[in-house]
Amino acid sequence: MDTVFINDLRIETIIGIYDWERKVKQTISLDLEMGTDIRKSAETDAIEDTLNYKAVAKRLIAFVGDSEYQLVETLAEKIAEIVLAEFEVPWLKLTVHKPGAVRGSRDVGVVIERGKRG
Repeated sequence: MDTVFINDLRIETIIGIYDWERKVKQTISLDLEMGTDIRKSAETDAIEDTLNYKAVAKRLIAFVGDSEYQLVETLAEKIAEIVLAEFEVPWLKLTVHKPGAVRGSRDVGVVIERGKRG
C-alpha cells in the first residue's frame, strides 16, 4: 500500500472544554497519512485516478472550521470517518495537534489509526 500525506494543515475552529475556548477560535493542526494505491494514477498521470489531497484538505478545512467539539478525540474520530467514507481510503493515520493547550508545551493532541493496512 502506498501513502498520500498532508502535514501541518492548520485550521481555525472552536475546540475545548473551558468557557473561554467556547468563545474564540483556536488553530489546530492536522497530519494525515492515507493508504492508497498510486499505480493507476502514475500510469495515467490523471488526477481523477488518485487520492486528491487537495480535495481532502478542502473538505477537512470546511468541516473542522464549522465544528465546535469539546475534545480533540471527538474531532479526530469525526475526521477519520469523513476521510474513510468519502474518499474511499482503506487506512489512515491522523494526528490532531492543539498548540498552546498546555503551558510549557509546544502542543498536545491525539494520534489515531483507523481502517486496515493492505
